[in-house]
Amino acid sequence: MVAALRDAGVVVTGAGNGIGAALARRFAAEGARVVVNDIDEGAAKAVADEIGGTAVPGDASGVVAAAREALGGRIDVFCANAGIGSMAGVEAEDAVWERVWDVNVMSHVRASRELLPEWLERGEGRFIATVSAAGLLTMVGDAPYSVTKHGALAFAEWLAVTYRHRGIHVHAVCPQGVRTDMMRAAGPAGELVLAPSAIEPEAVAEAVLQGIADERFLILPHPEAADYYVARATDPDRWIAGMNRVQRQLEG
Repeated sequence: MVAALRDAGVVVTGAGNGIGAALARRFAAEGARVVVNDIDEGAAKAVADEIGGTAVPGDASGVVAAAREALGGRIDVFCANAGIGSMAGVEAEDAVWERVWDVNVMSHVRASRELLPEWLERGEGRFIATVSAAGLLTMVGDAPYSVTKHGALAFAEWLAVTYRHRGIHVHAVCPQGVRTDMMRAAGPAGELVLAPSAIEPEAVAEAVLQGIADERFLILPHPEAADYYVARATDPDRWIAGMNRVQRQLEG
């Protein structure tokens, strides 16, 4: 049990299924009061009813005010979990790029903009960003997803660098394959790159709770992602050559 989570006000976006639902269940098991947000109203209500939480459906970018009211005026932990992909490359229309950017990055920015004044005033708050290993590495077959997940990681890191000394705890959760609808929607690229080492959403939630207990910024449900990250940084040409081989496999 993480003592700091008992009776804490927790918001999880994209919590109607997958990683978000697993996080909502896990936080509720720790004794937290959980707001379940999802664009799918029925899915949000189903998870909220299951865990004794409160459903606040709608777009993740505008959930803070309603979630704060549902929690009696105080949010302690905000999980920016909602995310989308496109399975497209540079050919994706601007509207696609803008939508993926808005969900995967700007929803984090907007939430932080609303949360930080209160958190800084009281000297504590916790922001958890579900980033993906694509933010550390890349994802073949999906340029908007790869680019925006790098942006989500960069924003989380900036928050940590800027506000750690003022009591703001920031975590970036970077799993590889997770058995969710989103992974299944990744098609052949998901089958080739993600499926072989895929884990259940519940394993991600457990890693998040351990990361909170350890106060670690970077939470890696797949520990091997750290080795890949080091390889990418120390020999980028070799790394790109290896990923290009994966791309060629994908092209068949």
